[in-house]
Amino acid sequence: MGAVETLVSRNEEFARSTFDGNLRMKPKLATIVIGCVDARVDPALVLGAAQGEIMAIRNVGGRVTPRTLEELIMLRAVAGTVNDDFDSEWELVVMQHTQCGLTRIHDRTELLATYFDVSENELGAVPVTDPYAAVARDVSLLRADGRLGSARVSGLVYDVATGKVATVASG
Repeated sequence: MGAVETLVSRNEEFARSTFDGNLRMKPKLATIVIGCVDARVDPALVLGAAQGEIMAIRNVGGRVTPRTLEELIMLRAVAGTVNDDFDSEWELVVMQHTQCGLTRIHDRTELLATYFDVSENELGAVPVTDPYAAVARDVSLLRADGRLGSARVSGLVYDVATGKVATVASG
């Protein structure tokens, strides 16, 4: 059996035993976590969130890039269509992690400059090898972006060796 067949079979069990058709589009904790695609770092599992409590945007490194900002702007617009105030009660959490694969390509300036939408000369201002510095930078980007309203912004680093998160910036 291949991966797709395994996952479809598991979905049948989910639909039978766990599915909740009453969940709202807005997560119960009004929280969006920006995290890495690394399989070890599923935001819902790591943070103990139940189904429907958080949203997650996952990308390489869990980074705030121009594309991530555009996704958040789109989510704000979607929230407005269902009469949900994205501003004051929403929380944004940047969660990066130790031993991230992105650190292994820190010398691939052409890839990283494109990813972060900066020139190769500006790449030195974008931390890649230190998750704590990267979270601090990304939190400050979110806080400075006026298009996100007054959403609370925090930052965490997940340690893949211990399973614990450390708060880098609290909203």
